[in-house]
Amino acid sequence: MRVLPVKETAMNYSYKGKILISTPDVSGDIFSRSVVLMVDHNESGAFGLILNKKNEDVSRGVADLFGFKVEVYEGGPVENDKTFFIVKGKAVNEFHLKINDEYYLTEDTQTIIEEMINNRLDVHNVKVFSGYSGWAAQQLENEVKRKFWTVVDIYDLDYTLSNDHNLWKKIMQNLGGEFLIWANAPEDVSLN
Repeated sequence: MRVLPVKETAMNYSYKGKILISTPDVSGDIFSRSVVLMVDHNESGAFGLILNKKNEDVSRGVADLFGFKVEVYEGGPVENDKTFFIVKGKAVNEFHLKINDEYYLTEDTQTIIEEMINNRLDVHNVKVFSGYSGWAAQQLENEVKRKFWTVVDIYDLDYTLSNDHNLWKKIMQNLGGEFLIWANAPEDVSLN
């Protein structure tokens, strides 16, 4: 995995396709030690999905329902009743948002489930999210300025892989420098 910090050059700079790495905090909320894929970012706001916060309870329930293992991730704190899918490969419908040449995002639950059940879509090429992370206009830019987030380019990261809290630590270690201190800090930094 190659990780490069992003240098912002202008206020109209978009973080679309970048990764947000949260800085350690004591709040313990959903964004603590999170890795967020920015799906969209423009002057109206930003939309992203947390890649490393698996919901074990929901995952077990979905696996019991379908009869095969499906991991469900907390996409963020907004609209947890909505389901989003990042899919690797060719789009299975026209209702999708292209993330890059290899991945797309869709909310079309029925088509994704049908494709997986009928073995036309490998479950390993799909990542399921409950809810999303959203920011109002200029909110994300202000959080980046206040150093709540570090924006990075990551190459060769498979968005559909099973990821846990180790992803945050690995990225921090790859960034090096002061990030190594954060990578080795305890989850509750007040204990340090």
